[in-house]
Amino acid sequence: MEVIFLGTGTSTGVPQIGCNCATCTSTDARDKRLRTSVLVKTGGKNLLIDCGPDFRTQALNAGEKMQIDAVLVTHSHYDHVGGFDDLRPFCAQNPLAVFARKDVLTDLKDRIPYCFKEHPYPGVPSFELHEISDYKFNIGDIEIQPLPVWHYRLLINGYRIGKMAYITDAKTIDDSVIESLKGIDTLIINALRIKPHMSHMSLAESLAIVKQISPTRTFLIHISHDMGLHANVSQILPAGVCLAYDGLTITI
Repeated sequence: MEVIFLGTGTSTGVPQIGCNCATCTSTDARDKRLRTSVLVKTGGKNLLIDCGPDFRTQALNAGEKMQIDAVLVTHSHYDHVGGFDDLRPFCAQNPLAVFARKDVLTDLKDRIPYCFKEHPYPGVPSFELHEISDYKFNIGDIEIQPLPVWHYRLLINGYRIGKMAYITDAKTIDDSVIESLKGIDTLIINALRIKPHMSHMSLAESLAIVKQISPTRTFLIHISHDMGLHANVSQILPAGVCLAYDGLTITI
């Protein structure tokens, strides 16, 4: 399995518009963060997790690696679905499969209704929607386990694919989900900033979850400018944990 981090930033991205803090003015490429998304290449399939408003730039950055067979959506906040119209090159011949919870699919229809009309305008993106819940499902031969987590009071999905688990925007994670992930090889999980936040885990909260799960290695995502400089934060992280950055590619 290959995982390409297309974006690792929070909803505002980094740099944040109008901000002159040390992170936003950093010249370190690892401090330039588009909105969070990954491409998972496994079992002969290319799975995109979330498609935010930076997707076009992310696809161009990925180059020939950017091929998509299906899209998994964690939740319908704009920074995770705002790029759906830009998926049209990937569904020019056939509808692109999209997997998400019922509330997310309903919201997608409201956001881009022109894609779901009985007689759509020529050239609009075409999607094949698949409703999922908390149960395992397959895309080809790939088994995928949804991971229900809480984004404040909103129930959203993370995903486990083989030896990798992907969780973003979580504030709390039920014990049953933590238990199911114990000893996993690679954990990708959100850590917004140092200070606590109402709806996202802070660095300390994320590291507490990492300690419970005890994966072989962990990559932190959905990072805001308030986290600080990549170079500085990297020095305080425990062994096996690192900040992901845009363009990072890992093999599992």
